[in-house]
Amino acid sequence: MMPGVDLQKPAASVPALDVERPVVWPPRVQRTLPNGLHVVLVESHTIPKFDAQIIFRSGNAAAVSEIPALAEMTAAVVRTGTETRAQKQIEESLRRMGADLGTHGNADSSAISFSGLSEFSAGLLELAADLARNASFPPPEFERERRQRLEELRIQRTTPGFLAGERLRQVLFGAHPYGVVAPTEEQVAAYRREQLIGYYRKHYVPGNALFIAVGDFSAERMMEQVERAFGSWPPATRDEPPYPPLPEIRGRRVHLVHLPGTDQAQVLLGNRAITRRHPDWLALGLANAIFGGAFNSRLVMNIREQKGYTYSPRSSVYPLRHHGFFTVHAAVRNAVTAATLTEMFYELDRMRALPVSDDELADTKHYLTGVFSLGLATQDGLAGQLATVYLNDLPEDYLETYREKIRALTVGDVLTAARNYFDSPNAQIVIVGERAQVESQAALFGAVEVRDPQGNVL
Repeated sequence: MMPGVDLQKPAASVPALDVERPVVWPPRVQRTLPNGLHVVLVESHTIPKFDAQIIFRSGNAAAVSEIPALAEMTAAVVRTGTETRAQKQIEESLRRMGADLGTHGNADSSAISFSGLSEFSAGLLELAADLARNASFPPPEFERERRQRLEELRIQRTTPGFLAGERLRQVLFGAHPYGVVAPTEEQVAAYRREQLIGYYRKHYVPGNALFIAVGDFSAERMMEQVERAFGSWPPATRDEPPYPPLPEIRGRRVHLVHLPGTDQAQVLLGNRAITRRHPDWLALGLANAIFGGAFNSRLVMNIREQKGYTYSPRSSVYPLRHHGFFTVHAAVRNAVTAATLTEMFYELDRMRALPVSDDELADTKHYLTGVFSLGLATQDGLAGQLATVYLNDLPEDYLETYREKIRALTVGDVLTAARNYFDSPNAQIVIVGERAQVESQAALFGAVEVRDPQGNVL
């Protein structure tokens, strides 16, 4: 026994949470330039730098009828040169300004993101504008990026998590562009530089763009710099393409991806859900955090803490622009694949059948509002939250009222959200693993379809 320790004395109680601190919201300055570029500026004088993004409201979904993942490939090559700047010059300019710049594309958007010291803001804006307007897609850089993408695909085709996510998206969205997560190797091999240039000219236009900057600047002076850098960009817009209807899903089905020689099974189940614009979005987020979206959630306590099936089970809600989806996933030993699915459905059905406790509700509200506040603590975090608002056409006061609206949610709101969007009876189940080890377990949950990692039916 340690000297001076009284084992009969009860442990000290956990201290109560402190009062939630108010968030001081800096004013936003907005303007739409004559060419259609929407500009949002927020002053934040915590450190002498700024973060900015030029976001185009077009991503892989807008080009999937031409070739899958074209937005990603285009974004990767955009930063490698312009009509007047070689890649080496771009990198030297960034180093000289103490700046970082990156480009990326996803299902619904493409972006040029950059940050640097505020004293170099004018030069950094001019560089970003040059990439947005005058990218040259140097042939050697295009070929290098294509070879790299092929290597990434080969690795992904051996990765259980990627294969599970890809198959679930195909099942949930069918012929809709959201059903395509990645191209095939044959499709990447067939990429042509001209396709990237065509996508760039069609979608990288000011009427399709949002400019957001947060940082240590005068909003008035920054707006002048934005106008100088982007004001002469010729006006242009782009039209949203029509999308095919979603497949009808009735009843549970199991989709097994046979990955030979694996000792673990990647288990993923899910269903279609809602977008951020839906009135139930916040209630769904709260229900998800209680179920499996937080580390102390029911799912984690069950199959990690009590059963020891896996280290990190998780549930998530994904809001794409036009549709959303809900998933539950875990990587487990082959032998407990069925047992894991049983517990997943047990917890799902418990959320749908019974109200959560007042303590669970209160704890999870504190968690969500705390995480939200942490996300606003940095310039890039605030810029990202603002991008979410404007890309999803959310109310202007969405961020300012988020914590208040989370606190106002009730046990009944959570139960309704779980019943409406945790679609246990029609959940689609994806298992990636050794067929001989998991197929008989999978068959306990529905009809089983088996494919190889390339998507071919076995």
